[in-house]
Amino acid sequence: MKVLKFGGSSVGTPTAIQGLIQILLEYHRQSIHFAVVFSAFSKVTDGLIEMAQLAGKGDLAYRDKLEAVRKRHFDAMAELLQTPFRLQTEHHIGANFEALSDILQGIYLLREVSPRSLDFVVSFGERNAAYIISSAMEQAGIPSGFLDAREIVRTDAQFGGAKVDFEHTNLLIRQHFAQTKTVQAVTGFIGSTTDGVTTTLGRGGSDYTAAILGAALGASAIEIWTDVDGVLTADPRRVKKAFKLPALSYREAMEMSHFGAKVIYPPTIVPAMEQGIPLLIRNTFNPAFPGTLIAPKAVDTAVRPATSGETAAISGISSINQINLLTLQGGGLFGVPGISARLFGALARAGVNVVIITQGSSESSITFAVSPQQAELAQKAAEQEFAHELRDKLVEPLRIETDLAVVAVVGEGMRYQPGIAGRLFQSLGRNGINIVAIAQGSSEINITVVIRAVDENKALNAIHEEFFLSDTKTLNLFMVGVGLIGGTLLEQIRAQFSFLLEKRKLEIRVVGLANSRKMVFEEEGLPMEHWKTALEDTKQPFSMTDFLGQMRSLNLSNTIFLDNTASREVADFYEQILDSSIAISTPNKYAASGPFEQYQLLQRTAGKRGVQWKYETNVGAGLPIISTLYDLIHSGDRILSIEGVLSGTLSYIFNHFTEGRRFSEVVREAMSSGLTEPDPRDDLSGADVRRKLLILARETGLQMEMEDIKMDNLLPADCLEAVSVAAFFEKLAAHDASFEQRRQEAAGKGHLLRLVAKLEGSRASIGLEAVDVQHPFYFLSGSDNMVVFTTERYRERPLVVRGPGAGAAVTAAGLFAEVIGMVK
Repeated sequence: MKVLKFGGSSVGTPTAIQGLIQILLEYHRQSIHFAVVFSAFSKVTDGLIEMAQLAGKGDLAYRDKLEAVRKRHFDAMAELLQTPFRLQTEHHIGANFEALSDILQGIYLLREVSPRSLDFVVSFGERNAAYIISSAMEQAGIPSGFLDAREIVRTDAQFGGAKVDFEHTNLLIRQHFAQTKTVQAVTGFIGSTTDGVTTTLGRGGSDYTAAILGAALGASAIEIWTDVDGVLTADPRRVKKAFKLPALSYREAMEMSHFGAKVIYPPTIVPAMEQGIPLLIRNTFNPAFPGTLIAPKAVDTAVRPATSGETAAISGISSINQINLLTLQGGGLFGVPGISARLFGALARAGVNVVIITQGSSESSITFAVSPQQAELAQKAAEQEFAHELRDKLVEPLRIETDLAVVAVVGEGMRYQPGIAGRLFQSLGRNGINIVAIAQGSSEINITVVIRAVDENKALNAIHEEFFLSDTKTLNLFMVGVGLIGGTLLEQIRAQFSFLLEKRKLEIRVVGLANSRKMVFEEEGLPMEHWKTALEDTKQPFSMTDFLGQMRSLNLSNTIFLDNTASREVADFYEQILDSSIAISTPNKYAASGPFEQYQLLQRTAGKRGVQWKYETNVGAGLPIISTLYDLIHSGDRILSIEGVLSGTLSYIFNHFTEGRRFSEVVREAMSSGLTEPDPRDDLSGADVRRKLLILARETGLQMEMEDIKMDNLLPADCLEAVSVAAFFEKLAAHDASFEQRRQEAAGKGHLLRLVAKLEGSRASIGLEAVDVQHPFYFLSGSDNMVVFTTERYRERPLVVRGPGAGAAVTAAGLFAEVIGMVK
């Protein structure tokens, strides 16, 4: 014997009903003995409630809604049934709608809808649906009989959520089924009192009806047919990578249902659990799929996805979006017996449903969560109970925190694996999600955290990735600046996407893109092949304020902001970005070389929020200069000096300033090759080198400002003051002889000219120097950068980092490597 239940979506349309008839026909052909429970057509229960409420307000609009529902049922009969089945069924359903019209008219006249009347009104949803489908089953060749559950389910008179009298109900069920051989089409959701008054079992009660029948009849299984393939690891509307679980234990299913999982109605599990009857969650629209088995033990936990072949620690994640947290605290609670009993007794008497409870070991506070709708009621109940203690200031007025959410991780496997709580808290902490309260039972099947409601989706995705997709990390990028560096980086990401996914289990999604004019966002990631088109087609104008707002609004886990600009305006937003728990990777030097106070603030903000602010490409493009310095310092080495040729442009100029060539000619050549800024003075002034040296000095721990760096001007004053680039070159040509004299003086000693940045102790300087063949800078070529670290460990033979220090490809590659390295 099996008991099947089909929910509202499964009976939502005539087409859906024809589909479920085929499922039942297959059971009948296999000679499987079964009964079937039906919900009302989808949305009909809500419609019936609305009609009753309108009638209670004296609003005749209820009649139009009644007619729309009546027409829907008669249209369904016309499509599903042939004569004579249709005529007989239409007669029965017509009589039901006449009775419904009468009760609604009575509510309208009285201007009152009582809980008792409302239960009777909504009962018509299941009664009509089950009767129509029963006729369709009979027509299809399944010997069927309509069974109004009010005949077999006895309850108390708690309308809207009646309690079942199981002793009486079980007897009636067994007596009825002993006397019938046909397949019973049973109304879900409804019952009746001993004197025949209609009651309902609460929303989702059709599942409960199926479980009550199954338990009373000793069914071999209870099958809940719905519109999903089974129980998923998380809500797929919030976690796109959620997937179906093959099996759950009763306790796991109960915990997930309690904390918001919508697939099954929580009380359903109790009758089945008491009798050890397995529950199956199946998909009406995908009947070939095996669904999820809910049984005493999730026997196939070994096949649940896990990392490194281990059994998955948790089965699922569920959440409740809006809750309020109330805290009773004060010195008068310490060591006083019966405080909890008084508090929760008062809440129970007031009809308050408590979602979670947590209490500190000091016994000086008790925190509990309730729905926002019951928060004020809970506050009054608690303060009335502790009025004496409040008057004597033994306890403080109840504290209420709003706009919170509960997230629960559930799994029998937690009790067998240490470190689960640590992984949970780390996954939240890495994403800047603060935990307001924690609750865990001694059974270790559930860990519950309370967080800000705005962080709910972010938390669900972070936890899901940690426990179910630990081998695969998703990185969400927001990028401003898609010029040479940004465009090259996007192409590198596109080309390397499959490799990273396969070899590193890393999925990189570019969620937001912006240039100086427009910005575009796609939560699931922009298509890398068509990012230019997406940016061109968007109508959304760019502003950094709006870009930050969108990042905050999406509130995604594992998020990095990439600033590929040289914009001071964008850098001014770094504090807000970091404070939003969003990491930053950038070649933009303004933030790291700005005022020291601002630099410190950004470092503190990143540390406070547990996110990273990375700027390796600020110095040396793709060369590992800052990271090498970091490693030297943190491994205990002492920096004696840092020398660097830190400008690719100036490296090129002095590498090509050789005998027979004028200095102004070499500068013009560098400009023509695109190696300088549009105005070469921006490079020759040494300002960029100064910023880079300042960043290196700060990385060593020095509290240095730009003006603390001694700078020998490379260019004469009249060159710097020239009114245009053309005028600049005229002035520069007039000084060619002076530059040539310096070159010859150096060459005469076997030396070469290099613009060298130096940090020795706390002294920083930049100037043109002549280096001999013993110096590493002597062998520089092209536009290479070079940094020489002299340390306690590298005193005799300094540590040298050399390579291209400029160019879109190497800078983009440096950013790409930095981003990959930021994945935790």
